[in-house]
Amino acid sequence: MSDIRDLSIAELGKAYRDRSLSPVEATRDALATISAHNESLCAFNTVVPEIALERAARAEQELMSGQDLGPLHGIPFGAKDIYDTAGILTSCQSKLRPDVIPDSNAHSVQKILDGGAVLLGKCATIEFATGGPSQETLFPPARNPWNTDHVPGGSSSGSGAAVASGMTRMALGSDTGGSIRGPAAYCGTVGMKSTYGRVSRRGVFPLSFTMDHCGPLSWSVEDAAIALNEMAGFDPLDPASANVPVSDYTAQLNSGVKGMKIGYVANWLDEDENTNPEIRAAITEAKNALRAEGAIVEPVTLPAHDVYHACGRMIILAECYAIHEKDLMERPELYGRPTRERLMAGAFVRGSDYVEALRMRREMTHWFNAEILGKYDMVIAPATSLPAGRFDAEPNNPLALGGYLTVPFNVTGSPAMSVCCGYTSEGLPISMQIVGRPFDEAGVFQVGAAYERATDWRSQRPLLAGGDVLAAE
Repeated sequence: MSDIRDLSIAELGKAYRDRSLSPVEATRDALATISAHNESLCAFNTVVPEIALERAARAEQELMSGQDLGPLHGIPFGAKDIYDTAGILTSCQSKLRPDVIPDSNAHSVQKILDGGAVLLGKCATIEFATGGPSQETLFPPARNPWNTDHVPGGSSSGSGAAVASGMTRMALGSDTGGSIRGPAAYCGTVGMKSTYGRVSRRGVFPLSFTMDHCGPLSWSVEDAAIALNEMAGFDPLDPASANVPVSDYTAQLNSGVKGMKIGYVANWLDEDENTNPEIRAAITEAKNALRAEGAIVEPVTLPAHDVYHACGRMIILAECYAIHEKDLMERPELYGRPTRERLMAGAFVRGSDYVEALRMRREMTHWFNAEILGKYDMVIAPATSLPAGRFDAEPNNPLALGGYLTVPFNVTGSPAMSVCCGYTSEGLPISMQIVGRPFDEAGVFQVGAAYERATDWRSQRPLLAGGDVLAAE
């Protein structure tokens, strides 16, 4: 086991600058971890060691000469395989794109590279970020590092597995119905979905024009805050981009939650008769931990999760079908079956249903922001009602999300972050969501960091194939 792997982004940066460690050493260590474990985890579709080591050497020279590009300078990272990467395959996990090599980077990838970060390669996804795990796609599906018989969640599956296994401290994901927070929950990492419009989607293959979000997955809240600092910002070439100032997301990490008023979504787990009792218990303990830190935590009732789910899925299905209609008509055989079935369901969404869903979305968003976030500083909610399922138990229902409770905050566009809040008796992670007011990512990080300090969940890492145990940070 390497000690390098135990260092956070901030700790790596400090080591670079006091010259006790170099970006080349850290990158070689990351590549060695990928080489050792990617065959069993399938977390990366494409690895680019030559490019990574070249960028790491450049970062080392820059830092040695006094040219400091910021906290991500020399830090290795991965990008979900729907993000455009110049000169590197962007496959979307699909046989429709076996040779698509973009000429330019996605906006957020470019911003991170401009900060001196080192791209290791492209992380596995669910085909076109929809459907489910499939052996019919261009690359095999990623597996959960805690138990490879279980799914890592989708669609940022490889990003979750890569971070949890220590291949990288941070990886980029996208979230349309929970595709950052779900894999974060199943893999025990941090997953940050920022406010709709906070991070540009330009150069990221779309799933839903009005519900796609981009953000990082990481091992710690601080690492997520550092990454989002680089990703966030106005992009005039993304029509959905919000021209709202970006604060320093690390500034409030040590502020604590004393006196903060937090609403807990009390009804969603009760609505699902299949809710895992260990998740219910873990969420109760998480509430108690925040209370012990001085927060006022009170129950709140939101509309039934099924209502949010129906609204969100109607929008997503209609919009993703519009994106894929031509290929579905001309080359349906190249899609994996779960993807094809999910996309084809969109063909049956009526225009009136889509318009009604958009209307409902506006009403529910206004109500949530005014009635709930008008009274509370923050909201917490379970991320899932079930732990990660087994591959051999995955449902075939194209509308199913496998226990995710994440869609509501895609509907509202709220900043929402998954943080680990325990483990089941079988050793699978449990997670809660922290949800803030529009563009208050800093507050979300503040609560997450306080909870992280109050608990020791970050001390547990998966036992990898070959007996390699990652130590606590």
